[in-house]
Amino acid sequence: MIRSILIGALAVGVAGTSYWGYKEHQEKNAVLINAENTYQRAFHDLNFHMEALEEKIGSTLAMNSRGSLSPALAEVWRLTSEAQNDVGQLPLTLMPFNKTEEFLTNIGSFSYRVAVRDLDENPLSDEEYKTLKELHSHSTDIKNELRKVQAMVIDHNLRWMDVELALASETQAEDNTIIDGFKTVDKQVEGYSEVNWGPEITQLNEKKENLDKNIVGKKLTEKEAKEHVIDFLDLDPKASIDITTTGEKSKYKAYSLSIEEPDTKSSINLDVTKKGAKPIWILMDRKIGDQKLSLNEAADRARAFLKEHDITNMSISESSQYDRVGVFTFVYNQKDVLIYPDAVHIKVALDNGDISGYESLEYLTNHHERTLGSPTISRDQALEQVNPNVQIMEEGLGVIRNDLGEEVLCYEFMGTIDNETYRIFINASNEREERVEKMDGTEMNYDTL
Repeated sequence: MIRSILIGALAVGVAGTSYWGYKEHQEKNAVLINAENTYQRAFHDLNFHMEALEEKIGSTLAMNSRGSLSPALAEVWRLTSEAQNDVGQLPLTLMPFNKTEEFLTNIGSFSYRVAVRDLDENPLSDEEYKTLKELHSHSTDIKNELRKVQAMVIDHNLRWMDVELALASETQAEDNTIIDGFKTVDKQVEGYSEVNWGPEITQLNEKKENLDKNIVGKKLTEKEAKEHVIDFLDLDPKASIDITTTGEKSKYKAYSLSIEEPDTKSSINLDVTKKGAKPIWILMDRKIGDQKLSLNEAADRARAFLKEHDITNMSISESSQYDRVGVFTFVYNQKDVLIYPDAVHIKVALDNGDISGYESLEYLTNHHERTLGSPTISRDQALEQVNPNVQIMEEGLGVIRNDLGEEVLCYEFMGTIDNETYRIFINASNEREERVEKMDGTEMNYDTL
């Protein structure tokens, strides 16, 4: 009797385990099928958008009127964004595809820069028309290569999940049809360096890639960099610090450091330039206690931190509070003109005033003394371009980068509509409304609701 009961219980247990295993298998398959479907859709969407992009660039070559050309180039910009979004959904993060992504970015920037300007007053130059012809030729090459990959995917019923597995395994990554196809595309794009994108885009890319050229100081060893960081952050000299060099694909040459502080139960991660050990970004990870400092007191801590590290003449352009952290953006102040491209972002813990976050890439990349001209329109002329419903609270002059990547001198007006605060920039030369920004306030802590 007991034996029969045990056998029955065992049978029920085996059946239950089998059912559980079956359900787990079903759920795992459902996840894999969903991922595969997402990859397939993104890949075929990429082909569709590249074909549409090639066709639209080709049609611009036959256009002459601003009424037709501007919308067409705006559509080129939209299609490049769609193609980049498609690439972002594919499992290509472990595979070199950066040249193609950079090429798409530059197409988008070039088309947008031309689309938004007044083409009646400033029509396409011969160089820009030549660039469009080259873009059409290159986009045709990319489209054709992607078509080959698409044909192989369809003919051989290839799976993107196999690509993901191949990329994760170095031994298999060299033998995958889809990977080989995308490598061919990226290698082909690498040969398109002769494209003349125009001075604005070229300068922007050069600045991103040549941060180290803008830093003054000698190149430091890892040991010297550690010593600078200990001094900069006022750390215990015996703190545990791991240091590595940023990868070859990084936009700048720097040391990456990871620091553990057992006394404060915190960890700190940061990048510093190899020349001079200038911090590019810092992130402190620790539990923040009850708020003891006001936002104004935290701003004073941030100012003192900048001054202590020889970043001077900085003014707060934006401040906000997120839970128990004060977040501040400082910009360079040159003779009462705020230089917005020279920005530093700082987070301050409101329990004890620690600098919990810091980012200075914009400042390190852009900072220099400018030759500032005078406005050619009056303050009243600029104010006429501001929405009359805005109640002006503050005003001044500032330099910003417009949508074309150019630095422009603007009248800056800070004002409110219905308890919302806005910052409005009016070009000090041509009365154009260059930018309108909605300012952030204090973020509600939803965890306590």
